Amino acid sequence: MATVTLKGNAFQTAGNLPSVGQKAPDFKLVKTDLSEISLKDFAGSRLILNIFPSVDTGVCATSVRTFNKKASELKNTKILCVSADLPFAAARFCGAEGIDNVTTGSSFRSDFGKAYGVDFVSGPLAGLLSRSVVVIDEQGVVLYTEQVAETTEEPNYEGAAAVL
Repeated sequence: MATVTLKGNAFQTAGNLPSVGQKAPDFKLVKTDLSEISLKDFAGSRLILNIFPSVDTGVCATSVRTFNKKASELKNTKILCVSADLPFAAARFCGAEGIDNVTTGSSFRSDFGKAYGVDFVSGPLAGLLSRSVVVIDEQGVVLYTEQVAETTEEPNYEGAAAVL
């Protein structure tokens, strides 16, 4: 288990992020059209997983906007924004914001949070995902991870991009 905070209060996650150098765990998430997407759908491309609690919070929305902008600057790199939000919420947000350089994936019917160790298992956000970033190379190997220690803070966008 990892410990992160929300406004200074400590809460536990289901585990730890995958280690740098290991194969990324496979996953199945739900896209806005209700079809499934998995790690194999990104084979041959580098992948940034932008993981967060809910797009309906300010910091989470900012991370989606920021990674959407970064997507156009990174070669052979896809960005998958992952939350427990229903696919309808992600579609609404991306449509309203003009977000079109990232893909969204909902964990609402998957074990993504457990596989990546990011499910909150205690506190008011239990059942949602801890703000994290995982960068995966073209062969599915983890290059970078960050679990943001304070949930109300943004991830290190430059740190994630630098490994690419």
